Amino acid sequence: MHSRRTFPAVCIAGILASTGAAAQTAPASANVNLVAPPLEVLPPVEVIAPTPLLGSGVDRDKVPAETTVLNSKDISRDGNADMLNALNQQVPGVNLDSASGNPFQPSLFYHGFQASPLQGNAQGLAVYVNGARFNQPFGDTVNWDLIPDIAIDHINLEGSNPVFGLNALGGALAVQMKNGFIYHGGEVDALGGSFDHYEGDMQYGVQAGNVAAYIAARGLNEGGWRNPQSSDLANFFGDLGWRGSKGELHVDLTYANTRLNGPGTSPVQQLEADPSATFTGPALLTNRYTRLNVTGNVNLSDSTSVQGDIYYEYLMQKFANGAVADIGPCNNGSGNLCESPGVFATDVNGNPIPDFLNGGPYSQLDLQSTNTNGYGTSLQVTNTSPLFGHANQLVAGFSFDGAQTLYAASSWIGALNVPTSMWNGPGIEIDQADGSIAPVRVAISNAYYAGYFTDTFDITPALSANVAGRYNLAQIDLSDQLGTSLTGNHDYSRFNPSGGLTWKIRPGLSVYASYAEANRAPMPVELTCASPTAPCSLANFLVADPNLQQVVSHTIEAGVRTQTRPFQDATLQSDLALYRTTLSNDIMAVGSSLPGLMFFQNVGNTLRQGVDINLKLNYRRLSVYLAYSYIDAEFQSPFTEQSPNNPGADANGNIFITPGDRLPGIPANIVKFGADYNITEAWTVGGSAIAASGQYLFGDEANLTQKLPPYFVLDLHTRYQVTKHFQLFAQIDNAFNEQYYTYGTFGPTSSVPIAQAPGATNPRSYSPAAPIGVLVGVRATF
Repeated sequence: MHSRRTFPAVCIAGILASTGAAAQTAPASANVNLVAPPLEVLPPVEVIAPTPLLGSGVDRDKVPAETTVLNSKDISRDGNADMLNALNQQVPGVNLDSASGNPFQPSLFYHGFQASPLQGNAQGLAVYVNGARFNQPFGDTVNWDLIPDIAIDHINLEGSNPVFGLNALGGALAVQMKNGFIYHGGEVDALGGSFDHYEGDMQYGVQAGNVAAYIAARGLNEGGWRNPQSSDLANFFGDLGWRGSKGELHVDLTYANTRLNGPGTSPVQQLEADPSATFTGPALLTNRYTRLNVTGNVNLSDSTSVQGDIYYEYLMQKFANGAVADIGPCNNGSGNLCESPGVFATDVNGNPIPDFLNGGPYSQLDLQSTNTNGYGTSLQVTNTSPLFGHANQLVAGFSFDGAQTLYAASSWIGALNVPTSMWNGPGIEIDQADGSIAPVRVAISNAYYAGYFTDTFDITPALSANVAGRYNLAQIDLSDQLGTSLTGNHDYSRFNPSGGLTWKIRPGLSVYASYAEANRAPMPVELTCASPTAPCSLANFLVADPNLQQVVSHTIEAGVRTQTRPFQDATLQSDLALYRTTLSNDIMAVGSSLPGLMFFQNVGNTLRQGVDINLKLNYRRLSVYLAYSYIDAEFQSPFTEQSPNNPGADANGNIFITPGDRLPGIPANIVKFGADYNITEAWTVGGSAIAASGQYLFGDEANLTQKLPPYFVLDLHTRYQVTKHFQLFAQIDNAFNEQYYTYGTFGPTSSVPIAQAPGATNPRSYSPAAPIGVLVGVRATF
């Protein structure tokens, strides 16, 4: 007997204000000048905020970790603002996948660690927006569709650092939004093009003395290139700020109302017949989100300041997922539906569900809702007084993040519309007496406490040492509202240290090395599905409440940064970074002996190591970048899992993972290239290219079958400044119309009639990337 219940699919960088006063709170970097100076002058001082709240910034060359900063121009390089696309195109070590099949729901990978909107994915990156934690409490997920890209001032991505808190196993991403002190004037964008894409964006910033205001909004509709793929986004961001001689205060508001249809993966034989087809559906996700955030900074003296942050957020997320039915016609002549031989399927009244389609075909609709009220605060002190006659910066503080979440789910049996692969209702709600398929209602309480410090001490004017640490305490309580099987209390605590050295060998050349530890607590969705005797469905189910061990990362990092002038009128910036991160007690979803079910477990150690090379050249009217990443992501401990749809599995559906097997979904080699050329002062043309090697499919952790094919994709863009305040821009994505895939897995292909490929049996299922597409837009500024 087994039980199944449903669960849902799904700031670091601070900036110094233009006056030099600290403005917003966040855990990492600020403005970085990416253009190197001539040799006869010193490189510009690049400011990095050293903690989860912005204190006095430190020179980037004193940060012993790989850091990448993209400003608003980088984010809008292709035409309209697109943060994820900019990270994917320009930053080494980054790749995106699209398991959901919706362009606004990708998983972001950095050095093999991910920040994903999909529930159940291992979240190995901490994400902050304007200093407040953005990972959602229920599953540490990151909903990218909630952020209006036009309102982003800059983003910072850096390697593992314990100061960033939970989930910073592989690094942290900080998103810093604009405000009226740093953005003046207005802008209105309108664009449209392929896949019925229509979008309007606007922003406006104004300052009057010590007071400033900023607003931004986005409205977007896209029909998509697959069926039933569509996206509707409505976003707003506003900031009201006050600045005085001794401090600064900001209140910002974020609102989003989004509706995303994602067709997910489809069997390869179905895609060969019709690349736009879907396997089962619908897969509709809706988000309604509001966040109020208050940040402030007070200068107590010339060397001491206090930074603070307090926020409240509300998220209502609903998900409707059509899937292969878990019940079907009984073979005993009863005229009912059965879950398994001799086990009738029952409704909420305990009555057997009749075979109302006289043999089918049937489909199942899983409905889930997540209602979260999140809140948090942080406070820190920054001191820059010399220590023993040497420059020193000390930051110490505490933070609290809490949430109350109510999760509910149910499953409905209905008809399968074979031509469209969609679930058809009205359907009958399933409620098995043994709880194997049953309604769920559970309340989750999260409380994350932390105290942290970081100190940067100049041993000499050229040699700096950094020592940091953070104590994390996570309390996760679950209360089953319909029974007791999900009720449980879990506490996790750990102190994570780090230390590093940076050495400015000469102007324009520096090296660094560091060691850091970080941790993440098991997510509620992992804790409620961690029993091999009570597995869950990959279509999202909750069942029981055993304990899991927390995941701990151990990272060694080293690198070289240079800024040179290779020839007249040219500047070259280069970065070389090496990293090695070992995770202890890594958690992943593994298959069970029961068809279609899985559970989460600690699988021992995993390794992610590699190298990033990043070159940026500016020469008169030409700017060029070239990036290369090698990522070795592998298992280091043996374990066994069920993957019955994997053709390489044994007769019992088992696959056997051994040390050295590569983690799925992570290409080993990624090359990125981009160039922009100003043909005239008004006209610019450019392009970006990505080449990635193949990656193993999810469900093939033992590396038994062939990888996804490698791919090369080229994007082109242009913009023309008609007048000072009017611009035309256009972009061509996937200019060669390459057919490629960024995500693959195995599915029960033969379990569902496929109109496009009758009799299909190949279990390999891919999520296809977008074909060639064109967007054209206009931009007016004032």
